[in-house]
Amino acid sequence: QLPLVESGGGLVQPGGSLRLSCAAAGFLSNSYSIAWFRQAPGKEREGVSCLSRTGIYTNYAHSVKGRFTISRDNAKNTVSLQMNGLKPEDTSVYYCAARRTLLSGCGLDVTSYDTWGQGTQVTVSS
Repeated sequence: QLPLVESGGGLVQPGGSLRLSCAAAGFLSNSYSIAWFRQAPGKEREGVSCLSRTGIYTNYAHSVKGRFTISRDNAKNTVSLQMNGLKPEDTSVYYCAARRTLLSGCGLDVTSYDTWGQGTQVTVSS
């Protein structure tokens, strides 16, 4: 199975947008849910958003709801995180993760995911 590979991070001004992508070949079947997590220096890794194995259900952290959107493109084998209205507190390393599951929904518990990408840095600063 190919690894998860994130891309799209960078430096953006407050209020700006970024689109993160996770190359997820082999994980976009009906057996895996995919999630985005982030970790700032000195803080614990936290869940940002997830997409159920069927692609029907999504879940968002309260802090990003209404600003971030998760989606997948089966043709490109990618899961994306569109981030709008970025704030300095969104500055973190963002990770893509996958978990094998039979559940119809998805969760943001970091311990539930067992396959991780290497992360991509997002910095929101003027």
